[in-house]
Amino acid sequence: MESSVRLNKFIASNGLLSRRKIDELIEQGRVTVNRKTVTELGYKINPETDKVSVDGEHIKPDTKKIYILLYKPQGVITSVSDEKKRTTVIDLININQKIFPVGRLDYGTSGLLLLTNDGGLANKLMNPKSKVYKTYYAELSRPLEEKHRLKLTGGIKIEGVMTAPAIIKFPKTNDYLRLTISIHEGRNRQIHNMFEHFGYFVRVLRRIEYAGLNLGGLKEGEWRYLTSEEISALNKIVKDTPENYVKSSGDRKRRYRKADDKFKIGERKNRFKKTESSVERKDKILGFNKKRHEDRGIELGFKKINSQKESNGYNKTGTKGSLNDRKDRKEFKKDYKKSDRVRAGNINIDIKRKYKKKK
Repeated sequence: MESSVRLNKFIASNGLLSRRKIDELIEQGRVTVNRKTVTELGYKINPETDKVSVDGEHIKPDTKKIYILLYKPQGVITSVSDEKKRTTVIDLININQKIFPVGRLDYGTSGLLLLTNDGGLANKLMNPKSKVYKTYYAELSRPLEEKHRLKLTGGIKIEGVMTAPAIIKFPKTNDYLRLTISIHEGRNRQIHNMFEHFGYFVRVLRRIEYAGLNLGGLKEGEWRYLTSEEISALNKIVKDTPENYVKSSGDRKRRYRKADDKFKIGERKNRFKKTESSVERKDKILGFNKKRHEDRGIELGFKKINSQKESNGYNKTGTKGSLNDRKDRKEFKKDYKKSDRVRAGNINIDIKRKYKKKK
């Protein structure tokens, strides 16, 4: 065994959670080394002499690695434990050693699931750089059209991220409701989202193959140990993959482009200067028309209205205007006609008024 290893790697390799989850436990102060709390990420220990505990439970190094293939039924959680006390995949396997699932299957998805206590191999299999293919059997709500099949096999954009090319096959001729699809990504509900993008609903989804392993003659809820040949094949697939786990493309943070050095600060400000909106332009036009009508009224001898209060028949002193003024306003609104004559270079306004003959 190595003289010194990282604390999170030691705990993960002995069948307890993933490295990311263990890092959270370390930051929360729930991991101790020789009865001393450790909160430093990247802390190294000597597995032969140091005693590691998580929540007070001692972690014993497992020298024997376990590899199990399970046929997961629907309605079972792919997790080591569940807060709602639902059935987990660990409950289906009655062994004393601690194991954890490699990857995950949705609650309503059944099929092949690999479980192990080998944290190094599990991280390599889940690493997107490994491009480990997973094959699913699916039944759709309606036959898959050829144009949609071609788009899915080429990759489509889901939530702003392109999917990797998929392999779609039809087990039976002239039966386009049932198919098999192979992908090497592991986004949440990816296959459901891919078909729902074109209006299809996945009624049945079952994983039938993972990294070259298949269910064989297993029934739902049954499991078996992997053979030495199958374990060697898995290690051969991921021999060139780094052990550090990398987030999938669906969880990857958005990458922002760095500003070019050739643009100075002042040039950037001018480049991204706020443009005038259509509402502001409309307000300017309305303001111009309002001012033009006021100027016409002043030419005709009417007093400019400076406030809403005055427009309701009140002057600046707070008393109502005379009755004759109000009558003049009404007559002006009803009777006067206007016409604009626009010439090159100047705007000449002719205002024609007609007054009713008083009886």
